[in-house]
Amino acid sequence: MMKLEYLGEHPNPGTSFRIPYFPGAVPAGFPSPADDYMDGKLDLNEHLIRHPAATFYCRVSGSSMEGAGIFDGDLLVVDRAVEPEHGSIVVAVVDGEMTCKILDRVRGRLLSANVSAPSIKVPGSPF
Repeated sequence: MMKLEYLGEHPNPGTSFRIPYFPGAVPAGFPSPADDYMDGKLDLNEHLIRHPAATFYCRVSGSSMEGAGIFDGDLLVVDRAVEPEHGSIVVAVVDGEMTCKILDRVRGRLLSANVSAPSIKVPGSPF
């Protein structure tokens, strides 16, 4: 099972941290002197965090979500204020441990994105 390490709440809700932003397309071939074209700063909080008071970070441990592009060591930004829908990637607590899975509301299961990892029956689900 994929396990998650809780890294804490959003440290400073409402604060800004701006990093350099390059607005153009980034070539995937030959190197580009991107520093010559910097266009100010970008605040990741404005783009990634909609509900600072309900947001926390966790680090991925395991390979059960590799098929969804989530790999061992990745950092997840989790917003508890977002209501999960069928097919959403969620962070859930199962048997006291956090796990990252795909929510299957129809069958009442948490699905892995790796065929070698089993799905998990959602506690309290009639299925």
